[in-house]
Amino acid sequence: MLQKYFIAIVPPEPLLSEIRGIKQQIADSYGTKGALRSPAHITLHMPFSWEEAKENRLIETFSACFSGGPFTLRLHNYDCFEPRVIFIGVENSEPLADLQQAVVRRARQNLQLFNQSDDRRGFHPHVTVAFRDLKKAVFYRLWDYYQHQPFQAAFECQSFCLLKHNSNSWEVFREFAFKAE
Repeated sequence: MLQKYFIAIVPPEPLLSEIRGIKQQIADSYGTKGALRSPAHITLHMPFSWEEAKENRLIETFSACFSGGPFTLRLHNYDCFEPRVIFIGVENSEPLADLQQAVVRRARQNLQLFNQSDDRRGFHPHVTVAFRDLKKAVFYRLWDYYQHQPFQAAFECQSFCLLKHNSNSWEVFREFAFKAE
């Protein structure tokens, strides 16, 4: 049976809960719940379909795809992809770009997953707080507020995750820890 998966960095607690609180506040105030269907994350490889019976191949492929060690990720302020997405910006660093490229390269070479290469926008790391079910009129009201709100956080990125879609949300299925340098 085909399942949906994607690869992402999931921030540690308490940042994970802090961002979930922001998503929940937006959902409560504006009626948009799409962002609540996944943990806060920075996408490294967009969602793809894979045969569930062959999950071990996914795990083997991604467990050995990055040889770098832990690195610091910095999140700053809000930004948007007009007119449907509001997100927290992530500073793109060399280790983050290296990790993302390693994941995409491994997915292409070992799993023949080519959907990521179709994304012509390039890698734009971010943590989504509202999207998809956000109506245009609501987007502009929400963006009018969030574009003036500060957000600053940093964490030591020590792993990335394989997320799997159950019938109505995304869950961390497997975590791949970096080796200390």
